[in-house]
Amino acid sequence: MTKRYPVALRTTGLLALSLVLLAPLPMPAIAATTTTTAAATGDVIALPAYQVDLSQTTVSGLSSGAFMAAQFAVAYSATVSGAGIIAGGPYYCASQPGRFPYISYLNNALTTCMNPAEKQVAPPDASGLLRSAQGFARDKQIDDTAYLQRQRIYLFSGTKDQTVTRPVVEQVAKFYQLAGTPAAQIRFVDTVGAGHAIITNSSQDQACGLTASPFINDCNFVQARDILQHLYPDLQPSSSTLKGKLIAFNQRSFIQNAIASSMSNTAYAYVPQACTSETCRVHVVFHGCLQTTQDIGDRFYTRTGYNQVAETNKIIVLYPQAEPSPVFPYNPQGCWDFWGYTSINPLNPEFFRKSGTQMAAVKAMLDRLAARRGSR
Repeated sequence: MTKRYPVALRTTGLLALSLVLLAPLPMPAIAATTTTTAAATGDVIALPAYQVDLSQTTVSGLSSGAFMAAQFAVAYSATVSGAGIIAGGPYYCASQPGRFPYISYLNNALTTCMNPAEKQVAPPDASGLLRSAQGFARDKQIDDTAYLQRQRIYLFSGTKDQTVTRPVVEQVAKFYQLAGTPAAQIRFVDTVGAGHAIITNSSQDQACGLTASPFINDCNFVQARDILQHLYPDLQPSSSTLKGKLIAFNQRSFIQNAIASSMSNTAYAYVPQACTSETCRVHVVFHGCLQTTQDIGDRFYTRTGYNQVAETNKIIVLYPQAEPSPVFPYNPQGCWDFWGYTSINPLNPEFFRKSGTQMAAVKAMLDRLAARRGSR
């Protein structure tokens, strides 16, 4: 990471590893009329079932959240129809370059997948990563890569971002081009003078060119809207008033290996009023490092702009939550896993597979949202 980055990768070994993915998401403040269920009291509920249409599921994220979004979109490509990648790299990025007799996933995550020029290494190789994905698909560890051809992809690289630089993001575009995704379905925004952050149109947030907590920067447009507009071309204008509800739900019930997951007990979802009776779709947003509730409270899931767009477009926004873990697994900055910290054997990790602890938990949440209303 850049020296100015708060989660700076200024150390080596395990400490540096969690810095790899930092990313916050900004947005205008939630309207006062928004109803908050459970979150205000600290109580949590079971995630309700809404019979959503999983065929229209999309994902997005910043930095470690962007790597997670790219990872989830490829592993579960039969479910995911589009992804928004803000300062992130391609699927399985940390796997290369491999070095016999082992692959140094952490080292690759901190160099190849971040600012390769600064570290004097080559950026990730999209063609090699796609070959790996195709092999995993043949082995049934992820979905068939043919599904990638239908996905819509939004990519963003700020011109002042020295944490995850443009050559890394470029490889996401190349990965999808090689997979056969039509050029018209890939949008790459790379002309905004932004630091390492998600973008809003709010003077309450950081100046556009900064890389500083909470990594939500005012660059005069709402990036959540920009992302969703590309992923859902039929998008209606955003709402200035939120009539739906923000719920805090029991995330722990979806985690198969909670001890090694570095995921919180509680996650959040914004449910538009229409979704209580009509068919809706789901957008999953992955926060970045230092964007957990322990770091920035509710700012990520209430002020990044997604909920206002969701309100008028029948989109449930799912906000899964990682959490800081200072001992085991070692993840002190609350990052999402794209290099293997959740795996018992770091030389044979499964973070990139459908069976990966974090990815399987998020997929289980989606399946719950798709269940019949009123079911348990």
